[in-house]
Amino acid sequence: MINFSKETRQKSIDQMQAETLDLLIIGGGISGAGVAIQAAASGIKTGLLEMQDFAEGTSSRSTKLVHGGIRYLKTFDVEVVSDTVKERAIVQQIAPHIPKPDPMLLPIYDDEGPTTFDMFSVKIAMDLYDQLAGVKGTKYENYTLTAKEVLEREPYIKKEGLKGAGVYLDFRNNDARLVIENIKKAAEDGAYIASKVKVVGFLYEDGKINGVKARDLLSGQTFEVHAKVVINTSGPWVDKIRNLNYTRAVIPHMRPTKGVHLVVDAKKLPVPQPTYFDTQKHDGRMVFAIPREDKTYFGTTDTDYQGDYTDPKVTQEDVDYLLEVINKRYPDANLTINDIESSWAGLRPLLLGNSGSDYNGGDNGSLSDTSFDKVLNIISAYKQDQASRGDVEDVLNHLENSRGEKELSPSQISRGSALERESDNLVTLAGGKITDYRKMAEGALELIKNILSDEFDQTYEAINSKEYAVSGGEFDPAKVSETVEANAKLGVAAGLTEAEATYIADFYGMNALIIFEMAKEMSPYVDLTLAESAMLRYAMAGEMTLTPSDYLMRRTNHILFQRDRLDAIKHPVVDAMAAYYDWSQDEKAEQLVELNQVINASDLKDLKVGAN
Repeated sequence: MINFSKETRQKSIDQMQAETLDLLIIGGGISGAGVAIQAAASGIKTGLLEMQDFAEGTSSRSTKLVHGGIRYLKTFDVEVVSDTVKERAIVQQIAPHIPKPDPMLLPIYDDEGPTTFDMFSVKIAMDLYDQLAGVKGTKYENYTLTAKEVLEREPYIKKEGLKGAGVYLDFRNNDARLVIENIKKAAEDGAYIASKVKVVGFLYEDGKINGVKARDLLSGQTFEVHAKVVINTSGPWVDKIRNLNYTRAVIPHMRPTKGVHLVVDAKKLPVPQPTYFDTQKHDGRMVFAIPREDKTYFGTTDTDYQGDYTDPKVTQEDVDYLLEVINKRYPDANLTINDIESSWAGLRPLLLGNSGSDYNGGDNGSLSDTSFDKVLNIISAYKQDQASRGDVEDVLNHLENSRGEKELSPSQISRGSALERESDNLVTLAGGKITDYRKMAEGALELIKNILSDEFDQTYEAINSKEYAVSGGEFDPAKVSETVEANAKLGVAAGLTEAEATYIADFYGMNALIIFEMAKEMSPYVDLTLAESAMLRYAMAGEMTLTPSDYLMRRTNHILFQRDRLDAIKHPVVDAMAAYYDWSQDEKAEQLVELNQVINASDLKDLKVGAN
C-alpha cells in the first residue's frame, strides 16, 4: 500500500526544501492533479502545493457529471462535442471506477424558449452525438420516448406541453475522488505533495521566477521551494497567484462564476434517472435533476462572483431560483427550503471573454432561426443521401450569430482553457472543464518538457496519458461490474456485509482491496462499523486526510448524499481521528467546531432559521 499521509506530507515539505525541483505545481484541484500524474510518471522531479485540501476549492463542487456536451449540438458546434466525448471515453478508461454511464433524459416541451430542442431536432442531435461518441449500435445508443412513456418513467414531471423526450448517454462522476486518485498516483510515482500549504510569494533569479515562498498552515512555518519551472494551476485563484509578483502589472484572466446545487431526499423528488431541462425563464440556462444514493440533487445556477473564493456561500437568492425552477418542472413536488438536506456552492474558473465554455450561464451564442433551420435541413438531407458531407460542412462553416469560439487559439489546450508562459517565466494553466483535465495537462506537460529541454538540457519522454491509470483504476475498464463483484467477495470474507463490500468495491476501485485487508487486521473504532472504520483508516494512512471535513465531505459522500447518517458518525469520526493524530482536547474541539461549520453551511442552517 502507498503511504500517503500526514507523515509523507512532512517528508515532502522537507524534500522540497532540500532539492531543486524540475517542476513545482501550485494548486491541487483537477488541473494540478492532472499535471502532477503525467509529470511524475514521465520522470520529472515534481512537487505540488495545495492551500486547502485537495479538490476543496472548486474540483469538489461541480455538477458531478463527465459531460458529453450535447448542448453544443444546439449550435452545431460539432468539433467541441467530438473532442468532449472522446476525452470522456479516455477518462473512463484511465479511471474506470469513477465515471459511470448514466443515460440522461431530455424532456421536450412545446415552445419553452430558445435552448430547448424539438422532437425532430433532438433525434438528429442525438444521432450525431452517438456517432461522435462511438456508441451507435451499443446498449447506450440514444432513443426517444413519447409523452406517455416519459410520464410512466417520471410521473412527477410537468405534463402540460410535454411532447416526449430524448435519452442519450452521459456519465456521473465523483469529482473529488477523481482528483485524489490522480494525486495518489503522482505521489506513488515520486511526486512530493502537500496539502494545507499556502504559496505566499515568489523567488527570483535575474527577475525570473525560480521558486516560491510557502507557509505550512498546520505548523505556521514559512519555507522556500526552488524549481526550474513553476506552473500555476490554481483555478479561480489564478489571478491571485499571478499577482504575487509585485514587479509587474497583471491583466486579469479570470471571471469566476458561482454554481449552486441543492440535495433533497429521493422520496421528496423521485427522479429515476438524470434529467436535463430548460429553466423556463428564457435565461439561456439549463438545470439538472440527478438521483444519487437515495437522494436527488439539482442545479446549477451561474452568476458572476466577487466574494470570498475560499468559501462561497449558497444565498437565499440561489435557493429561491432553483426551487422555483424545480417546482415548475415537477409541479407536485412543492419543495421548500426545509426539504433541502445539503447543498454546495462552487466557483468555476471561467476565462474572461470566453463565451463558449462548458458552463451554464447566459447567452452562449445561439444560432439565428435561419441558420438553425438550414442545419436541420442539410443534416436531414445528408442522412437520406440527398446531400454530401461537403454540403454539410459548407452550411456549418457559414452559421450566423453564433458567438461561441469556433477555433482554439494557439494558447488553448481545450475549449475555454488557456496555457501561457509569462515574461517572469511563470506558466499558467487556466480555465477549462473537468472532462478535459487530462488533455489540458498533456498540453501543459509538452510546454514543460520543452522548457526543461531548451533551457536546462533535460530530456523526458512523456508517458501515454491516455492509457495511464489513476490510483484504483488498474483494471479492465470493459469489466467494471465483474471487477466490483469479484472484489466485493473479498470484502465479505474480511467481515463486511455484502452491501458494504459492494459499495466500497465500487467506490474505491482496486484500492478497495487495501481497505478490505485493513478490515481484517483492525478492530472497529468506537461507535463505527468495521466498514466505516476501515475506510477512515485508509483515508488517513493512504489519502492524506487531515481533518474530519476532509473525510466526510471529499473522501466520502457523507455530508452531501448521506446526511441522514451523518449525525450518528460525526463524533465517532472526530474521536477516531483525534486518537490517530494524538490531538489535544483543544485541537479536537477546534476540529469539531470547523466540521460543524462545514455541516451547517451545507445544511443551509442560517437560511432555514430566517425562513422559519
